[in-house]
Amino acid sequence: MTTELVPTPAGDARITWHRAAGPRAVLALGHGAGGGTAARDLVALAAALPARGITVALVEQPWRVAGKRLGPAPKTLDAGWTPVAELLAGGGLPLVVGGRSAGARVACRTGAATGAAGVVALAFPLHPPGRPEKSRAAELLESGLPTLVVQGAADPFGGPAEFPELAAGHTLVPVPYGSHGFEVPKRAPMGQDEVLELITGAVGDWVLGLL
Repeated sequence: MTTELVPTPAGDARITWHRAAGPRAVLALGHGAGGGTAARDLVALAAALPARGITVALVEQPWRVAGKRLGPAPKTLDAGWTPVAELLAGGGLPLVVGGRSAGARVACRTGAATGAAGVVALAFPLHPPGRPEKSRAAELLESGLPTLVVQGAADPFGGPAEFPELAAGHTLVPVPYGSHGFEVPKRAPMGQDEVLELITGAVGDWVLGLL
């Protein structure tokens, strides 16, 4: 595991590399607006996918690198992500961009323009909790790239049943009982380890299927 700082108009972003021995693709993943790259799904993907030939680049937005607690406006998030994605797209391997929550929104908004081959949207925040009328579905549907959505069934930001009909090339994988952070209750038939295996398996299969 190595780290690298990348200058952006919003400040320095940080890439933490989890490299595959014989990489076939790079998956760049951003974090949410209230957390960082230590989220359980991001950590699980970084641990599992290099063995399948997918190098994982966990990207910390400049606001996190600077020690701030909450993310800025979408325009600033995009400015802090785009130079990183463009750098990775020029590395000679197919690039898939993605992230969780706000990071998924950033990837959907910017992926096509940065040269990515696809988008992985983890816990896409379809709407603010309790406000389904404030839909962000357009960002997802208009990504312009093949897009995988992995969504917890109990996500207050929008469960799988709330999503509109997806655009061609878009795939939705529900996570039974999963919260916005893909946490499941102790009483759930699937344990936490099984949930993370479901997520890493689905993402790995989908990324390799793009190649």
